[in-house]
Amino acid sequence: MAGQDKKPKTLGLNVLLVCDKLQEPTALGRAARALLADLQTHDIHATISLTAADAQDEVESDPHLQAIILDWDLHQDSGHTHAKTLLKAIRARNAKVPVFLLAERNDAAHVPAEVMSEADGFIWLLEDSMEFISSRILAAMRRYRQLLLPPMFGALTKFADEAEYSWHTPGHTGGSAFLRSPAGRMFYDYFGEKLLRADLSISVADLGSLLDHTGPIGAAERYAAHVFGSDRSYFVTNGTSTANRVVMTASVARGEIVLADRNAHKSIEHGLALTGARPAYLLPYRNHLGMIGPIPPASLAKDAIAHNLAISRLTAGSDDKPVLAIVTNSTYDGLCYNAARVEELLSPSVDKILFDEAWFGHARFNTLYHNHYAMRGEASEANRTGPSVFATQSTHKLLAALSQASMVHLRERRAKIEHVRFNESLMMHASTSPNYAIIASTDISSAMMDGAGGQLLTSEAIAEAVSFRQTMARLQAEFAARGDWFFGVWQPDMVRDGATTLPFIDAPAEMLAEQQSCWALEPDAAWHGFSGLEPGYCMLDPIKVTLTTPGMARSGKLEDRGIPAPLLNHYLAAHGITPEKTANFSILFLFSIGVTKGKWGSLVNALLDFKRDYDANTPLIRALPQLAALYPAAYGAMGLKDLGTAMFAAMKLTAYPERLQEAYNFLPQPEMIPAEAHDRLIRGEGGMASLSALAGGVAATAIVPYPPGIPLLMPGENFGAIDGPVLRYLSALEDFDKRFPGFAHDTHGVEPSEAGYQALRY
Repeated sequence: MAGQDKKPKTLGLNVLLVCDKLQEPTALGRAARALLADLQTHDIHATISLTAADAQDEVESDPHLQAIILDWDLHQDSGHTHAKTLLKAIRARNAKVPVFLLAERNDAAHVPAEVMSEADGFIWLLEDSMEFISSRILAAMRRYRQLLLPPMFGALTKFADEAEYSWHTPGHTGGSAFLRSPAGRMFYDYFGEKLLRADLSISVADLGSLLDHTGPIGAAERYAAHVFGSDRSYFVTNGTSTANRVVMTASVARGEIVLADRNAHKSIEHGLALTGARPAYLLPYRNHLGMIGPIPPASLAKDAIAHNLAISRLTAGSDDKPVLAIVTNSTYDGLCYNAARVEELLSPSVDKILFDEAWFGHARFNTLYHNHYAMRGEASEANRTGPSVFATQSTHKLLAALSQASMVHLRERRAKIEHVRFNESLMMHASTSPNYAIIASTDISSAMMDGAGGQLLTSEAIAEAVSFRQTMARLQAEFAARGDWFFGVWQPDMVRDGATTLPFIDAPAEMLAEQQSCWALEPDAAWHGFSGLEPGYCMLDPIKVTLTTPGMARSGKLEDRGIPAPLLNHYLAAHGITPEKTANFSILFLFSIGVTKGKWGSLVNALLDFKRDYDANTPLIRALPQLAALYPAAYGAMGLKDLGTAMFAAMKLTAYPERLQEAYNFLPQPEMIPAEAHDRLIRGEGGMASLSALAGGVAATAIVPYPPGIPLLMPGENFGAIDGPVLRYLSALEDFDKRFPGFAHDTHGVEPSEAGYQALRY
């Protein structure tokens, strides 16, 4: 019976019945079977578990269960241990799903209070009618479904399901326009009717307004503020790029000073151009792998910032106080500041801080990240001293929302940020035709992270990342024991458990998943390569996993042999695996809440396959057939190891990894603010020039190598001398790219041509 009722599951009403007496020829067994039959007449699909272990697996694997019926006497256990343990496991995952206890009336008086508080009621199989019991279960399931729907998504589904005719935009009118064309019909069939009926117009008053923050949309933003711990939260439907620009234009007037993390997204550059701000940059560390680390704590102190402002050509001689500080948290590579300490350091110098937390929307929901994110604690209990704080978060990056979904969260302290003024900036950047599916997915993300769900989902992602990290560490140790190579993982070599220090590979997985100290960047620890840190100042987010390839020593010098990570990236792409970021000797993978064991197991297998093919020097026509077919003259006769050896030799010859380090370890000379450089760009001033002709010129646009996607030069900064750090790096990169077609680097602001690299200069 259990096997036949397990599958298929419907997307309708699903209940889990946990009872080991279903197959017994007893009164209780017959009553349980009768209940199953009656549930089916109400279109309720029942999944059956005969054991507590099976039931727990079912609860963990199926989030669509809408009620659970649990036998209080499961396994004839007089202490009810099995039922109690299962109930506790259910509530740890879901605080709202209805749970009914199957019991006899004389048992109810002996059920402990803590169990009764976790259960939603009792079912007396031998006393009540099956129709009455089924009706109770059905009513509870309907209430639960209503509870699940957050404000905007609930209103959207109701409107889209009920509305029949559309006389407003968009022109496809709920998808019907697509049905009038063969190509349109293919589009309609692919995406489905519900998505198209939910693509609505701002004219629909029933759903409220994203710009006026009214109705269900306004309620959804207030719900998000509750979940994410802010005073106010705002939805943004075109990404954190726009969210950052909203905050900047709401906080900075023309000519005012901004403290800007040099490790900043291009949207910060755009915000500087839009506001006409005078930037003073905060230079972060870089390590041997080229990873951008935290801003040194000493650089955020009052005296250091005063010195920074005094020596910068853009701010020297001014007594103006910076109006905003911008800090990227976490970094692309997963380095997260102790936000409380950053606020403390910056408090004497600035009244508003923007934490760009595009990659860190999950932090609030797991105790592992305590104090390392902006919206700490509850807004109602917040200390109102110190700088007011913004957090911009890409809800789509590591939470479960559609692309472009983002939020701005605000915690107001000593700087007053009135809604009416802030909203003018929001409306300046927001579309008057927002995508309602994006808004709904943002609303759903709030619901998914609310209550126990947030801790559960983030804990599972962290556990998967820890498991992968330890698996990779074990494999590397096994290969190293026999003098062989394998990929490394950028993570602590040793971790502490109280007074005991353990190798990372031997640490209990639970300890790694729960103790922040395991991920702290301890001052001067060799593995991370960043000097001058304070204890507790920065941690590594375990769900951002950086694999390392052989070739780069911790000293920052190239070793005798190595395997460039771009070669591994090409190999993984050929096997259907796309990492988040690939640098010279590192490659980044994100363990978001959607990652499963099967997914990362496939990655491990692909890495082992690469090692096998590399060691065997498998011909590129088999190992990388697409690359060999595109460039037969360059690669047709080569093997995988041949190509890796040649690429590494070219890296040593051109020294471009070291040149990149040099270029990022200093601040170029600013000649004008970014806004002036942009104005001159629009007026058509300046012209394209080769690298040799850029010397002494001023960058008209940002020069941004990918990776890491961080400005090497900001608009208005001087390229420097031909043998200076910037042009020496670009020259080395140009040389490497000519040698290896198919591996050319993407550098925003630099245009490759037959004559070589060119850039726009004044």
